[in-house]
Amino acid sequence: MSTPAEKPVWVDVKAILKISLISSIGDLPPELAASVSLEEKNYIAEIQRRGLLPFAVTPHFASLARPEQDDPIRRQFFPDPREALPDPCALNDPLGEYRFRAAPRLVHQYRDRALLLAAGTCAGYCRHCFRRVWLSSVSSNGMEELQPELAYLAAHPEIREILLSGGDPLTLDNAVLSDLFRRLREARPGVLLRVCTRVAITEPLRLDSETIALFAAFRPLRLAVQINHPRELSAPSRAALAACVNASIPIHVQTVLLRGINDDPALLAQLFQNCLDLGLSPYYLFQMDLAPGTAHFRVPLKRGIAIYRELGGLISGPGLSAYAVDLPGGGGKIRLHENVIAGEKTTPAGNVYVLKDSNGGEWYYPAGDEIYS
Repeated sequence: MSTPAEKPVWVDVKAILKISLISSIGDLPPELAASVSLEEKNYIAEIQRRGLLPFAVTPHFASLARPEQDDPIRRQFFPDPREALPDPCALNDPLGEYRFRAAPRLVHQYRDRALLLAAGTCAGYCRHCFRRVWLSSVSSNGMEELQPELAYLAAHPEIREILLSGGDPLTLDNAVLSDLFRRLREARPGVLLRVCTRVAITEPLRLDSETIALFAAFRPLRLAVQINHPRELSAPSRAALAACVNASIPIHVQTVLLRGINDDPALLAQLFQNCLDLGLSPYYLFQMDLAPGTAHFRVPLKRGIAIYRELGGLISGPGLSAYAVDLPGGGGKIRLHENVIAGEKTTPAGNVYVLKDSNGGEWYYPAGDEIYS
């Protein structure tokens, strides 16, 4: 029997719909629960004891997983003891967002757009999350105080797009979202809103007719949805995404290149073609950020470039996401290709590739493969 602390966590989304998060092994589908090893159970206990990124998954996403420990859906939400391995290249803030923090919840790194950390919770926690340290420490999910963020936006007319991220903005209820959208538009009239979410995959019922109508009322607005594997496109997710497209809500697809999950050109081509068929736009294929506890997911950089080269021969241009990486520590986003590696050097953290930004600055990304196995 579950103890009170092990019961599913409930995140209030709106009066008629709640997102239920399974946070106990005993609440998983029976076959999945039976597949959990003693080592995994012990690691989940360690996560709870140390206050690390929680184990939590929606019943919908859990239902897509198979019991095999190498299943690509299971691995994305189930804590892996390899997360505890030391990683000399890991960064608590792998994108260096602290360097561009314009207000407590606002990041302004690129001239014409800013990022708002709109929520502190997710509808399930991806084990490859690059904000896992921030999500483990944030104490509030709400947007109680936005004055510094709104004042900054009002004073910077060059900002033409606001990315809403977190956490997942769709863990906020519709009344809160509507008020947030309104206040952002008052500060920056006409600004494009980009809602970054995983909810369309983890709990597609959240995208009901009321929510889609809310999106339509605040156009220009688009969704950026993370989709990493063809099996994530379940029938309910397809229906929710199609409903958004039919309401003229553009949807960009972001995919993280994950070792043992989607590091296969044919599988990625299938995913991107499925997205095209639904009217979605494949947008970015991301090389892993250097977040703690994620090294076992990283695809070696040169292998990733080879995968992308082969992928280009399997799918047409509209379906080919841009392969990119955020340069570790705040160097910004660059596209990856055969000529992007300027050199290789040995550092106290191990062998690294030298990558250069648009200004010629040097940034390092791990070259070694030894930590991944």
